[in-house]
Amino acid sequence: MAVRPLPKIVIPGDDPVQIAGSPHLDRLSEYGEVVLHPDRPETDEEKIRRVLDAVVLINSRGAVKWPGHVLRQLPSLRFMTVCGIGTDPVDLQVAREMGIVVSNIPGKTASVVAEHAFCLMCAAAKRAAYQTAELKAGRWTRQENISLAGKTLGVVGVGPIGSQMVSLGKAVGMHVIAWTFHPSEERAERIGVEFVELDELLQTSDVVSIHVKLTDESRQMIGKRELALMKHGSLLVNTARGAIIDTNALIDSLGSGRLSGAALDVFETEPLPSDHRLLDCEQIVLTPHAADQTPEGCNLLNEGVVDNVVAFFEGRPQNVVT
Repeated sequence: MAVRPLPKIVIPGDDPVQIAGSPHLDRLSEYGEVVLHPDRPETDEEKIRRVLDAVVLINSRGAVKWPGHVLRQLPSLRFMTVCGIGTDPVDLQVAREMGIVVSNIPGKTASVVAEHAFCLMCAAAKRAAYQTAELKAGRWTRQENISLAGKTLGVVGVGPIGSQMVSLGKAVGMHVIAWTFHPSEERAERIGVEFVELDELLQTSDVVSIHVKLTDESRQMIGKRELALMKHGSLLVNTARGAIIDTNALIDSLGSGRLSGAALDVFETEPLPSDHRLLDCEQIVLTPHAADQTPEGCNLLNEGVVDNVVAFFEGRPQNVVT
């Protein structure tokens, strides 16, 4: 009697390394054959070739995109899980049409990402990147830093990460206000924050920290108009998605001196091109989409995607986005 082959579970491009070598992968051996590609697929044709026979796809890197025309050429695919919260690499409408279940990992690394956002805020306020560069260049440049205690932190989006950011801001003596697509008195009381309109938040905050997911509603929600509303000398922090901010408008605001600084972990184009205008901005702190990239954070994400795959094979899909 022929042995039925195990379904194929494909990780199409684990670059930089996220899940390769994780002991959590061993849990999948009884459910399917795991095929991990360490390098990133450079073309749609290569993506299709790697995943053509896969039943399950683990998208360990958000830089690997899955537009509709690619998904339509993957007839065996039944389940995808991203390695984080954001599902923007996947055309969810086409996935729905194809009957492909898509899951994410909501909230698992919220404290890790919020800590990174908080540290970016501190680095921007204390001019850490600028003053380091000046010292390396042999210049003893004096410039006033920004005190955070007593200042107003405006948190845009109060999901698990934004809620943690509220707590961290309060811990250093900041007055914290917030905006969300879905305000309610119950949420405000539970999180311990006052909800205000977005324009009011921008006009009154000394620091604005972005924590909304990327959707059609949030894309470019912080543009030229919104940046012009921000207080003169304020700071902008973004650890959500690069496309939430109009990057060119941000660069202009930094160049004009309206904003005192910015701290970004995410960009409209990733990896960030070496000739990007952001790199010419003096008062800016940049990290390469690394907010959850600590040993603890990576382990939590790897555990989460494997949990999602196991749940799917056991007929109880979890964290389903579509």
